[in-house]
Amino acid sequence: MPHKVYLTCLKLNDFRNYAGLALDLDQRHVVLTGDNGAGKTNLMEAISFLSPGRGLRRAAYADVARVGAADGFSVFAAVEGMDGAVEIGTGTAGAEEGQSRRLRLNGTPARTVDELTDHLRVLWLTPAMDGLFTGPSSDRRRFLDRLVLSLDPEHGRRASEFDRAMRSRNRLLSEFRQDAAWLSAIEREMAGLGVSMALARLEMLGLLTALVERSQGGGSFPSASLSLAGFLDDGHGLPAYDLEERYLLMLKDGRARDAAAGRTLDGPHRSDLMIRHREKDMEAERCSTGEQKALLVGLVLAHARLVGDMTGHAPVLLLDEIAAHLDQGRRAALFDRVDELGGQAFMTGTDRAMFEALGERAHYLTVANGRVSE
Repeated sequence: MPHKVYLTCLKLNDFRNYAGLALDLDQRHVVLTGDNGAGKTNLMEAISFLSPGRGLRRAAYADVARVGAADGFSVFAAVEGMDGAVEIGTGTAGAEEGQSRRLRLNGTPARTVDELTDHLRVLWLTPAMDGLFTGPSSDRRRFLDRLVLSLDPEHGRRASEFDRAMRSRNRLLSEFRQDAAWLSAIEREMAGLGVSMALARLEMLGLLTALVERSQGGGSFPSASLSLAGFLDDGHGLPAYDLEERYLLMLKDGRARDAAAGRTLDGPHRSDLMIRHREKDMEAERCSTGEQKALLVGLVLAHARLVGDMTGHAPVLLLDEIAAHLDQGRRAALFDRVDELGGQAFMTGTDRAMFEALGERAHYLTVANGRVSE
């Protein structure tokens, strides 16, 4: 059983519809119930800021601060974490567009928000992800990159640097007189970063596939078969250097085409995550809505288990409106699976009765108009 990581205290100031909030928690799961629009997802979003990035809504920080707040927002949490007890404070000062958030660990400024992954891993499943299988490929790439980030915090830096280099290449290609030496240097950088991104994604898929194949199967949630398409599909098994040289040649040969298109047409930014229902051997997008939901839940739970196995520490799970479209038997199975992962989970719903199967394993709270009560 992985070591349990859990929040013991959560405080918010000027976060969404919360002027102020202070919660004392323990090792139990947390169930938040209340009407739509009460602030349940806002509270989950606050917890998601205990990980790198812009949270589960990917919102601009200026939009996160409560309307009328002059000094930005703040989130504070006391956590029994991967490296012992830690106090985490994060937020923004002011409400300016484009600002970055600040992070303090035990009262000391952190160099980067990536340091959060030394203390806890936060994973989530939200209703907005229900269209993952039928939506654009960019949604699936973003989903896959979140999976990779949970085990490889450097993946985010590589992706950001690749995007920066690609934008520079696109600008150079748009110029009448191109600087060939500069263009070659940028493409060399893109090749190294792009292949590293692709290999990290493939490694994650390999780890998840191995975990699924070790499992006995069956149960209430189907398993997924995963693969990547759209970038270096025929390069599996080749050394990284050979892949970089191949991608470098693709970039060089594609300069005229990319200049005409106004963008780079080859690279990891064109990959797509291909998902199949393993038991039915069917593309996920062809499955029924209920099957897609169950498949997504199974995939997220498998990834949470993988994070626990690889790090030795169970992740904190945020499961927004998780029980809404599950029957009673599947809800009970879900709660048992979540509990078996060994971590703390936060779950939301409109009706507390949907969480009866959790029993005393959960701490039940009611949310109404930005206020939380027992």
